Amino acid sequence: MSFNSITFAVFLVAVFLIYWSVPPKHRWILLLVSSYYFYMSWNTIYIFLIFFTTVISYLCGRLLAGTQSKNKKKAILFCSASVSLGILFLFKYFNFFADIFFMGARLFSLPVHPVTLSLLLPVGISFYTFQTLSYVIDVYYGKAEAEKHFGKYAVFIAFFPQLVAGPIERTENLLPQIKEEHVFRYEDAVYGLRQMLWGFFKKIVIADTLSYHVDFIYDTPFSYRGGVFLIATFFFSIQIYCDFSGYSDIAIGTARLFGIRLMENFRSPYLSKSVHEFWRRWHISLSSWFRDYVYIPLGGNRRGHIRKQLNTLLTFLLSGLWHGADVTFVFWGGIHGFGQIAENTFLRKRSRRFSWLSRLAVLLFVTFAWIFFRANTLQEASYIIRMMFWGISNPVRYLWDGLTGIGIRPGMRTITYLKIGVPLLALFIVDWISRDRDLFSEVSKCPKAVRLGIYYLMGFVLIFYCFQNIGENQFVYFQF
Repeated sequence: MSFNSITFAVFLVAVFLIYWSVPPKHRWILLLVSSYYFYMSWNTIYIFLIFFTTVISYLCGRLLAGTQSKNKKKAILFCSASVSLGILFLFKYFNFFADIFFMGARLFSLPVHPVTLSLLLPVGISFYTFQTLSYVIDVYYGKAEAEKHFGKYAVFIAFFPQLVAGPIERTENLLPQIKEEHVFRYEDAVYGLRQMLWGFFKKIVIADTLSYHVDFIYDTPFSYRGGVFLIATFFFSIQIYCDFSGYSDIAIGTARLFGIRLMENFRSPYLSKSVHEFWRRWHISLSSWFRDYVYIPLGGNRRGHIRKQLNTLLTFLLSGLWHGADVTFVFWGGIHGFGQIAENTFLRKRSRRFSWLSRLAVLLFVTFAWIFFRANTLQEASYIIRMMFWGISNPVRYLWDGLTGIGIRPGMRTITYLKIGVPLLALFIVDWISRDRDLFSEVSKCPKAVRLGIYYLMGFVLIFYCFQNIGENQFVYFQF
């Protein structure tokens, strides 16, 4: 049941109406049932996996709260982490590391036969695994109290708006809200719908439109060369941002309909002045998770300059691996790790006079790294990089062939260019305004006629693009 489906729209309306009709003390039951139903709509078998993970983390949290022995606490924490990460490893990484082991054994001529598992990757497993891990770790360190009510804890893990692709919520933010008795606030509902509308706009109007052109090139890269790769890579950079931030906006807006405020997950990342700032603005829930539960426990910046850089690199390599069981994702994470190391080493002092130049440099760096994220193999990524600037000595011809190759012929009607250009311009304007302010709250200050005009216009545009982009395009981060 994807967000961009009629089924979800019907589901959401039904849950919303029932939620505000039942007594507050029973609403957690509705959220639990609807969240499990939502998850079962992908695959019924998934429900047993998330339920098992929930039970183990809940019991470990209760055991941690009931013991004072440090050794016992460490054993409980180890048990919980082993179960959660073991399940994640089995479904997501077993084949990847089995292949690495087999290739290593073959180098030394060892008689090892390859072993692989045909397991379907459960949707959202990386997200709810990290959420259960952070809960148990927080209880272990005394940052959070162990939840006694199993049902409300289960809602915290499976809350349907953020279950499949985040944000990865923290115990101190979401769990108290699950337990709170909410009162319907018209302002919250309108705010949530407003944010959902913008999320659908980014997903359907921008991401899905660009995905056609990106997939056209990246699925068969050896058939192309030259400017087509440059344009396709920039398109993918925008596509993945609009796809994932669009999902986050829909998730956060949906939760707001139930009086629950999820954490912000994106904040105009492509306007960052450094790679470090980019990761404070991109997938904030994940980057802060790795900072708090990987980088800082490794020593952070407390053990000297060299150790700090090693910790940074290892954190980003693990972040890359979290995204997918493939060396391309590890390379992508490594590139960002080395980018931060270079900044920490050579660019400690940044001039404010050329901030636009810094923003451009970061955008180019991040866009280059996306090549490894999107390419199917390292061989394809290498080919794309080598052939990207083929023919650039003739810039006009280079761009002409690039546009033609990606499916945007220079002779097309004006409406084709407007279909891509106008939404991108709207995205840039909104992101620029949203850098340091809450645009969704600012909209509420506009005259009613202006607000309604914006809503009707966006609604019309969404309907138009829905007919143009046939089918339900899944969100990119569903695969992680």
